[in-house]
Amino acid sequence: METAFTPVVSAAGGALIGLGAVLLMAGLGRILGATSIMAGVLFPDNRDEFSWRAAMVLGMVLAPGLILLATGSWPDLQIPVSPGMIAIGGVIAGIGASFGSGCTSGHGVCGLSRLSVRSLVAVPTFMATAAATVFVIRHVLGG
Repeated sequence: METAFTPVVSAAGGALIGLGAVLLMAGLGRILGATSIMAGVLFPDNRDEFSWRAAMVLGMVLAPGLILLATGSWPDLQIPVSPGMIAIGGVIAGIGASFGSGCTSGHGVCGLSRLSVRSLVAVPTFMATAAATVFVIRHVLGG
């Protein structure tokens, strides 16, 4: 499967994620790590924390609908694997985020910008593992 090259859309998306991270840090003093935010919704331990976390998750869920309203069409998503494989991948990513003390978004967007040593080790590890996985799946297994 060939991946589309979309530098403008990708840069705009990255800028919006960065802006969201900056606004969350400036407004609430919190780090934009999706796994930690979701964990705070599923396992709340503080009412004040729950409300902003729930709003963040709700915004992530409703965003495609906002795109539909703005453009008249749903975002074009092509997922070349089954829902079961997506679920398995989600569980594996969740376990990895637990062992890695954060998810890829938290380490990559927020950890690197704060010069976190943990993130400076985690992000290259994520990238190398992703590159190796793509190589094996596409060139060794022929997927």
